[in-house]
Amino acid sequence: MAAPLNTAPNYRQDRLRQLRAFCFTAEAGSISRAAERLDVTQPSVSLQVQALERDLGITLFERRGPRIRLTPDGEALYAEAHKLVEAIDGLAGRFAEGNRPLDSGRLDIGAGESSTLYLLPPILERFMDQHPNVQVRLHHLSVGELMDALRQDQVDFAVGAILDMPDELRYRAIYSYGLSLITPPDHPLARRDVITMRDLAGQDYIIPPQNMTTWRLIKLVFQQHAVRYRVRLEVGSWEAVKRYVGLGFGVAIVSNVCLAEDYPGIVVRSLPEVFPKRTYGAMSRQGRFLSPQARRFLEMMRPDFFEPETVSASRGRGRGERPGFIAADGVDAV
Repeated sequence: MAAPLNTAPNYRQDRLRQLRAFCFTAEAGSISRAAERLDVTQPSVSLQVQALERDLGITLFERRGPRIRLTPDGEALYAEAHKLVEAIDGLAGRFAEGNRPLDSGRLDIGAGESSTLYLLPPILERFMDQHPNVQVRLHHLSVGELMDALRQDQVDFAVGAILDMPDELRYRAIYSYGLSLITPPDHPLARRDVITMRDLAGQDYIIPPQNMTTWRLIKLVFQQHAVRYRVRLEVGSWEAVKRYVGLGFGVAIVSNVCLAEDYPGIVVRSLPEVFPKRTYGAMSRQGRFLSPQARRFLEMMRPDFFEPETVSASRGRGRGERPGFIAADGVDAV
């Protein structure tokens, strides 16, 4: 006697679709956002997740209003499933890109202001000289715009400094820079050899837009050390900050990446060690397949970019790396 036909709906028979819907929902923290990434309806994602829960006999998400989060069983399944989904979803692109010449195609890079102005120009120049037929698009974006562009695969990768890295993105540090105080030449602090936290209190500060990562870090340090400060002027960019400091409007704290070249009319002073170094690196969406063009660019930024990352007790820089470069044997803390 022939076995009865399985009349269960298709979504119950397709475990990969179930796992994909589950993983995208876990990464997005929202069924609606997962549906947008998958280009399907919200009910379709819900049905896939519910079918997976029924098949496995577990609850994958805790639902609290519009937000959801993984249960312990959900976390355990995600740890097993997301690499499988990423590997399968990347197969077609991996083979298609592998057969495409490196000297063709397009490369989309997202970057914040500091990366656009100071970090990327020398790498872009080398890359474009060696691969003149690759169309490069450099997208100058704010932190929030960078996150959205990465999640929606509008850029291959982004370069910048991020304080709060979402779980669905991966990040590897490439450069490390400290912070410095800049003042007009006639400012009293311009003549100080040692700057203290007390010196920084009560000054008139020129700041960039307050959502910029470096300013958020500075503000956090001020709060931790109860340093009161006044914002004299908020301007639109780090170049404008330096310009207005030089004009005598106040002082500013900037990343040393912005001070790679001499700037007329300002004096640079070192800050107390409580101000941590900032790391600048490359970030991409977890599971995104990187094209040969993207991989080549990242290797030009850091030759060991795709090697396993290690942290060593030795954090020296005495092997001729360019200033700010993070050596393979150590990673500076954010």
